[in-house]
Amino acid sequence: MDADHILRQLKLTIKLMELHDENPFKIRSLQSAVNNIDRGEIDIEGKSPQELQNLHGIGKSLADTIVSLQATGSFPGLDELLAKTPSGILEVLEIKGLGPKKVKALWEELNITSTHELMEACQSGQVAKIKGFGEKTQESIIQSLQFKEANQGKWLYADLELSMDELAEVIKKHSKVVDIFPVGEYGRKMEIIEQVEWLIATDDRKQVIRALSDIDSLLQDRKISSPFTWRGKLKSPEVKMAFHFTDPADLVLEKIVRTASKAHLLHHVEGDKSLVEIIREEPHYYDESEAYQKAGLPLIPAEIREGLIEFDLAKSGKIDHLVVDNDLRGILHNHSTYSDGKHTLRQMAEHCRDLGYEYLGISDHSRTAFYAGGLEIERVQQQHREIDLLNQELAPFRIFKGIESDILIDGSLDYPEDVLSTFDFVVASVHSSLNMDVKKATQRLLKAIESPYTTILGHPTGRLLLRRGGYPIDHKAIIQACADHGVVIEINANPWRLDLDWRWVQEAMDKGVKLSINPDAHEMEGYADMRYGVIAGRKGGLTKDMTFNALSLKEMETYLQQRKNSIKKS
Repeated sequence: MDADHILRQLKLTIKLMELHDENPFKIRSLQSAVNNIDRGEIDIEGKSPQELQNLHGIGKSLADTIVSLQATGSFPGLDELLAKTPSGILEVLEIKGLGPKKVKALWEELNITSTHELMEACQSGQVAKIKGFGEKTQESIIQSLQFKEANQGKWLYADLELSMDELAEVIKKHSKVVDIFPVGEYGRKMEIIEQVEWLIATDDRKQVIRALSDIDSLLQDRKISSPFTWRGKLKSPEVKMAFHFTDPADLVLEKIVRTASKAHLLHHVEGDKSLVEIIREEPHYYDESEAYQKAGLPLIPAEIREGLIEFDLAKSGKIDHLVVDNDLRGILHNHSTYSDGKHTLRQMAEHCRDLGYEYLGISDHSRTAFYAGGLEIERVQQQHREIDLLNQELAPFRIFKGIESDILIDGSLDYPEDVLSTFDFVVASVHSSLNMDVKKATQRLLKAIESPYTTILGHPTGRLLLRRGGYPIDHKAIIQACADHGVVIEINANPWRLDLDWRWVQEAMDKGVKLSINPDAHEMEGYADMRYGVIAGRKGGLTKDMTFNALSLKEMETYLQQRKNSIKKS
């Protein structure tokens, strides 16, 4: 069991200890140690019991616990807590806004031990009557339960990639498999996946179907399968699967038809003829480019075959100018150990440089984000001094002095102007009071956008895919305001966010608003998420010239300096 799994089990232990009113001192002690591990201040990976005991905040008891978790995935203390906890309570503990104390109250007052019982109690108004809850909390619980139910069985694209790549390699080894390609929503790299579909080219479909059923990680559902399609699921992660089959000669045409959305295929490209009608006029194609050429179009990449903007992009010649990974020259919006990051400023900078980027924008949390180690003014000054020293040492690579400033409830930024003026750039983001209505939430962002110090609007809706919906905002008003005030909008590349949603990218570009693909990295490995931001940008039609961090170091220095100069003049 790796460190991430151990952390999850320790966090579950803390919740259960609070639920069962265990010793508060022990809870605080374990929470402190978990925080240290979570922030990367101590490394527990591969350590012996004695080495663990020598780590700050890890005594003999916790060292034994970690060793047991590494060996078995559990430990006696957790087993005892789980034994006296109804299994449904574990699901209730996952509901947004319900901590162990509230879950305990629901259990004791209403005998609620499952999410189903919780929903019934909310709908009958019983939860609102419990002390400390009320109508607002009850409504919030209902919304969280509905959101959870609506997303049951769905997965993030990023969470499936590794498993799917491994599965494809296994299938490719079969002698009767000529080739295999992802199709459907997975083939289009949608951010959320409900079913993974594959297209297999083979001359012996029956033998391949039998081989699929022999793969241990797959479980066939014979009731919904057919002689032409294998349907079932992957056991872990548990996601629905479908395998379609085609003769190798028909692969190109079938791949286009199986990958594209219905709207893409039915789009009229020649008089009254749809794309699918035109490409079906020929039985075989050498490759996909030839098929699209038949319709008078350049090759349209699989990820943008949504039936939304791709044909306009094709006609305007912009398909070849869509942003790609290598267009990005720097990484903005990143965190270090100055706030809630796992790695030091030096580590984040050197790793960024070693990946081939020209610059790093460090933007730790501002002081209002106390829960994330937000920087008091003295810490800002300390960080700026370290950046100055590192910039001398690492030149020509450069670290830009940034901050992720919380947008306060009234829309103002989180420092006085004399502090804001010391930053090279400011990412303005909302992290709190996410329950505003659309009018108030939009007005809050509009005020932040109007600040001359706001360079980038960070993750505009605050959504966490499959965890919580974003707060409601008037996207068109926000985009127009960014256009009016020269504010860049972030595409937060963290797979849980991908916010701004790609469906609004074209609107932003049409208004002249640039997009910045930012990983919101809290550790060096977080830079790898940039590719998911590129995928999102491409799906929305983002071109290199409208991508903020496609600017070279010199161009970025000039841009940021000119923006700072304009503030001084005003």
